[in-house]
Amino acid sequence: MSYMIGVDVGGTFTDFSVFEQESGRLFHFKHSSTNYDSSVAIVNGILKILEMENASTAEVTYLAHGTTVSTNALIEKKGAKVGLITTEGFRDIMEIGIQKRPFMYDTLGQKPQSLIQSGMNCEVPERIAHDGTVMKELDEEEVRKLVRYFRKHAVDSIAVSTLFSFVNPVHEKRIKEIIEEEYPGVYTTISSELVPEFREYSRMSTTVLNAYLGPVMKKYVNNFQDSVKRIGIQTEPYVTQSNGSIISIKETIECPIKTAVSGPSAGVIAAANIGRQCGADKIITFDMGGTSADISLIENYQAQISNERLVEGYPARIPMINIITIGAGGGSIARIDEGGVMKVGPDSAGATPGPACYGRGGTLPTVTDANIYLGKLNQEKILGGRMEVYLDKAEEAIRKELCEKSGLTMEEAANGIISVVNSNMMRAIRVVSVEKGYDVREFSLMAFGGAGALHACEVSEELGIRTVLIPPSPGTLCSLGLLMADTKFDFCRTKIMDGTPENIQAAQEIFHKLEADGDAMLTKEGIAEDARAFEWALDMRYDRQNYEITVPLTAPALDEEILKKAISDFHVAHERAYGYRNDTGKIKLVNFRVSAIGVIEKPSLKEYPVNPNAKTPKPFMTRKVLFQGHKEFIETGIYNRNDFVPGTRLSGPAVIEQMDTTIVIPPAWSVETDGFMNLKAVYNEVK
Repeated sequence: MSYMIGVDVGGTFTDFSVFEQESGRLFHFKHSSTNYDSSVAIVNGILKILEMENASTAEVTYLAHGTTVSTNALIEKKGAKVGLITTEGFRDIMEIGIQKRPFMYDTLGQKPQSLIQSGMNCEVPERIAHDGTVMKELDEEEVRKLVRYFRKHAVDSIAVSTLFSFVNPVHEKRIKEIIEEEYPGVYTTISSELVPEFREYSRMSTTVLNAYLGPVMKKYVNNFQDSVKRIGIQTEPYVTQSNGSIISIKETIECPIKTAVSGPSAGVIAAANIGRQCGADKIITFDMGGTSADISLIENYQAQISNERLVEGYPARIPMINIITIGAGGGSIARIDEGGVMKVGPDSAGATPGPACYGRGGTLPTVTDANIYLGKLNQEKILGGRMEVYLDKAEEAIRKELCEKSGLTMEEAANGIISVVNSNMMRAIRVVSVEKGYDVREFSLMAFGGAGALHACEVSEELGIRTVLIPPSPGTLCSLGLLMADTKFDFCRTKIMDGTPENIQAAQEIFHKLEADGDAMLTKEGIAEDARAFEWALDMRYDRQNYEITVPLTAPALDEEILKKAISDFHVAHERAYGYRNDTGKIKLVNFRVSAIGVIEKPSLKEYPVNPNAKTPKPFMTRKVLFQGHKEFIETGIYNRNDFVPGTRLSGPAVIEQMDTTIVIPPAWSVETDGFMNLKAVYNEVK
């Protein structure tokens, strides 16, 4: 036997998705997380799975791991001590930033905490011009003095970002050589290798972020690699990237910033694959867990990629799946503010003490407490009966913290919690859809995470979305995504030119150079020649604009026809994003992008025949449930998802329970099961 294993580490549970290649069997497993060292839970979980399968570690042929180590290091400010080397006169770029600020009119607004200690942002005499010519030679002796200064002050990592190194990297490469001579072994990142693009602040910020995370990730992934080798796993582990792909341990050490917000990206990749099976080419993903909700948009079965986003207040110029995260989860705490208004989140009760209903000492009302009181969640046991919950403790928390402070009845308070948290999530959905020019009514909502299916139908109904998709195992979709991800490397070069046929040859030369770099990286990763693919894209803008739109090319090639189609696509994308287009305007080509993809073997999810005459399952009990928009509790059937087979249909109201989630089907909704065991909930009434 041979096993492919995807592992997603969460704060409470570490999730495993396991594909047994010979039989095509796919199953899932959960193991308690070990927050002091997540590799312990990974190793213990793998050993438990293999024990259950009566298999050996030598039979593990693929292992991919989603990690939040870099994310946590940034949030907790526990990264490396960084020294910065830049061009003389520009050492304060990280402090100055750009004119656009999150608190433009707030004089008390706090800037993000500096990643560089005082006195560690330094400069050296050198200057490259915008065309790549050397205006001032590098003063190598000053570089040596500076590196010795860093060594004396025991910096863990050095970031190098000089002006126009993306055009001519000669000075940065020489600085790196001097660092290796004067301070051997220190972690070093140079911008011309990491992010050879224009915009000085973004490039420097990305370089500093990478240097800040490098030593932390190096220690973690080496420990992870050693741990799996000690138990006999021979295959080289992979780590997920923020763009939804996977990379080797070595590449993770060199470019840890690529994993900075990778946590929920695997779930989006799995959602795109399931959408392809279902024929749903437009999906909004709705991943709601205990602390947060992650929202993303999929179009034409492809996740939306942004080439720059803020990470803990600093721009990171690397491709990332465009995911909006808000503090809205099952553990989000409800309160009455000073103005008498109910607020929910972003503070969370976490796993410990957790919601009041857990009986672990929590006394504040949460979204989970409200769902238990309203009857949407099992009022005695959850997690497939493994965990007891206490309705009376949920009621007490809601009464003391909300009813007594506002005059609300218990029903109004509990329904109010759900209404507020749903509104918060609807705003996030609008950010990735309506505010980007999309009609949300054209999309299906795919619900996953532990709490996504609890809220999905009611959120969809308010937004005008008529279809909700729920995968077979929503709580482990991120670990499943790790089995569906390819390896992918993104390359970019900045060269501003007119988007005219006269420049096609120059553009082709840039693309071919980037593709050669990508081909070399895939060779380094051990990807077979017949498993390689390349995608080309252009960052384009109208003349005199300051920001670009990325337009994928229809093929990894460029001729007059492909350029004409790219310009047409740019006009459409610009109108959707900004509300206008200028078909006669001059187009500028700014950045040239190539993605080198190594196609990894993936599990083929089994499709079962759909029985149009499948019997409607019987509820194993009934419970009174109060749905959004209703004033009275409704006696509702409670079903076991294991009783649903392809072709099963059921009209709401209904509550469907399974180990990793609970699915709420309100009145006016119906649900059916497809051949891949996905549930498809459909809204049947038009308001």
